[in-house]
Amino acid sequence: MAMVQSAARRATGSSAALTLLLGAKMRLFPMGPVAGSRLVTIFSSCARSASTAADAAPEAGSFGAVAQPASGDNNKEKEAASYWGVAPTRVVKEDGTEWKWSCFRPWDTYEADLSIDLTKHHEPVTFGDKAARWAVKAMRWPTDLFFQRRYGCRAMMLETVAAVPGMVAGSVLHLRSLRRFEQSGGWVRALLEEAENERMHLMTFMEVARPRWHERAFVVAVQGVFLHAYLATYLVSPAAAHRVVGYLEEEAVHSYTEFLRDIDAGKIEDVPAPAIAVDYWRLRPGATLRDVVEVVRADEAHHRDVNHYASDIHRQGHALRDVAAPIGYH
Repeated sequence: MAMVQSAARRATGSSAALTLLLGAKMRLFPMGPVAGSRLVTIFSSCARSASTAADAAPEAGSFGAVAQPASGDNNKEKEAASYWGVAPTRVVKEDGTEWKWSCFRPWDTYEADLSIDLTKHHEPVTFGDKAARWAVKAMRWPTDLFFQRRYGCRAMMLETVAAVPGMVAGSVLHLRSLRRFEQSGGWVRALLEEAENERMHLMTFMEVARPRWHERAFVVAVQGVFLHAYLATYLVSPAAAHRVVGYLEEEAVHSYTEFLRDIDAGKIEDVPAPAIAVDYWRLRPGATLRDVVEVVRADEAHHRDVNHYASDIHRQGHALRDVAAPIGYH
């Protein structure tokens, strides 16, 4: 309601401002009575429409989430009304409980496609494909040596790297679109969504396993090297860069499959799923770690397909902007 009232005040202020502006305009540039009357009618209609829209502004969000002001004797949280009119709101779920995540909202949640083909593999054909495959295999060797079968920490390491390419590629395409005054075909959005999804994987596994200090140091070093290497690769050959990510996601699918095997064999305890995962992927009540690993693996398979597809577009001599991006999965 605070947001609606703020909008109404802005609409009222806009109406008064339009009236003053119109008066000054007519004094500076006199016009005939008919033209002046029409102009007054148009401005008055615009002001009334703005005011009506503000009064009728909805309070409900998607997926049954409702934005409400924090009020009541039992709810003493203080929400500072911003000087800029951006007052915080309280979002509740369909069952009336409060939505506790600030990093994503109910309308950002989705159900992973568990029917996706997990066996797909791109056979390297060109020298660039083979170099991309070798690079990914080279990156996997120290990871296997360092983490071995500690898949919780291994998953965190994987996600800190996997979240980099989407952000780098999306930023490069975004800046290119601005420089060249051209659209991106939806690829900026698709790649940034991929980066955000990978980051949510990391936030989830942070609830499952806690990295040690030397593992954190290893992550910082690997991320720093990979960031600059991937940026350089993308600027030189976007096709090779996307192929690297495609093969990286193939390895991710393999790693999560091994993770599931250890859970099924009882080597890793199938603990209850973290609350953040239950809400983000809309998991069933009573979901466990196994359910989380399954949906994460499905996400990685989707990223695999998207990046191999992007590489194929470049290999065929097209620009990404010429082909509509596969958005809408997340």
